[in-house]
Amino acid sequence: MPEAARGEARLDGLGPTRDTRVSLASRAGTQERSGDKKRTAFRDSCHISFRSLAESGIPGLSPAVLAIPFKRAPERAIHYMEREEIDSILKAIDRASPRASSDYALVATMFNTGARVQEIADLRVCDLQLTKPFQVRLFGKGKKERYCPLWPQTAAVLGAFLKERSLDWRSEARVFLNHRDGPLTRFGIRYILARCLRRASQKARNLAKKRLHPHSMRHSTAVALLKSGVDLATISQYLGHSSPTTTNRYAKVDLEMKRQAIARVKPVPRQSRTPWSKDHTILDWLESL
Repeated sequence: MPEAARGEARLDGLGPTRDTRVSLASRAGTQERSGDKKRTAFRDSCHISFRSLAESGIPGLSPAVLAIPFKRAPERAIHYMEREEIDSILKAIDRASPRASSDYALVATMFNTGARVQEIADLRVCDLQLTKPFQVRLFGKGKKERYCPLWPQTAAVLGAFLKERSLDWRSEARVFLNHRDGPLTRFGIRYILARCLRRASQKARNLAKKRLHPHSMRHSTAVALLKSGVDLATISQYLGHSSPTTTNRYAKVDLEMKRQAIARVKPVPRQSRTPWSKDHTILDWLESL
């Protein structure tokens, strides 16, 4: 009887494929990052505990433990979408069907408000004011309430969308629902945005190269406001940040703004026999900073 007939499996060509290796490498990287977060959290808790012991006057290893430095994890670059790319996503949505109309209103609202995903999922019809002044009420972390202005175009889109659903403006129903007419979750929003991105990336190739997720829409709003000349303090209030430090990272994001800043600065000559205190080129450059 042949070997194959006796049930002996052949192992030819069963080595790891490229897809398998990529998947394992990605999983290993995720586990490594997860391990770093757990170690950092454990170290933070140790610092807090031993700091309390030290403040209580209990002798022991507190100074030695507190001397352990915190691990500095590399800061990832912020991935966001340009205004043109947001327009590409909106244009890729066919608004003929009610479901697509909901997707269009969802993307437009997220970009306009820069709201967190959970804030959008919790949004109710009564939180919308679609008469002048157009605005929306959002509930952020810790149920902190804030109001965000709406562009007239966004208000018109939301008004038409709610009219399709025959909803009363005072209703406490959720604005965005899933395909079963239940409340839309964070995972549902992620799925919808991923679907919209896939369609838009067929024409806007740059979208496929970026590491995008639902929070990227919030980053996109912040960068768009920054490019429009809005100061960081106002952006911090707009996004509902508890600390301006969180907003300051957007000042380091946009390369085009950095190029414009460099273009405004005149280059300093490499060699000059004139003392710097009398060199107007250097003085003008210093004043421009």
